[in-house]
Amino acid sequence: MTIDGIFSALIIGLVVGALGRLILPGRQNIPIWLTLVVGVVAAFLGTALAKLFGVATTKGVDWIELFFQLALAVVGVAIVAAMRKKT
Repeated sequence: MTIDGIFSALIIGLVVGALGRLILPGRQNIPIWLTLVVGVVAAFLGTALAKLFGVATTKGVDWIELFFQLALAVVGVAIVAAMRKKT
């Protein structure tokens, strides 16, 4: 992964994390910085998952890769929110 790819993943991860929190129903009692960290992790994992399925590079916008990233962000925010609720 090039430095441009890492920088892009960070920016996309911030957006994906925020969108994941908005999509998840209910109130998540976690700080915004943690939501953004979950989004960045989801962006990297979503890219890896898209490469695994062979859909990481398509013509135009990589919608399938973005879907993977967003789905992982929603799941990640739900898991982190559930873990924080228990403590």
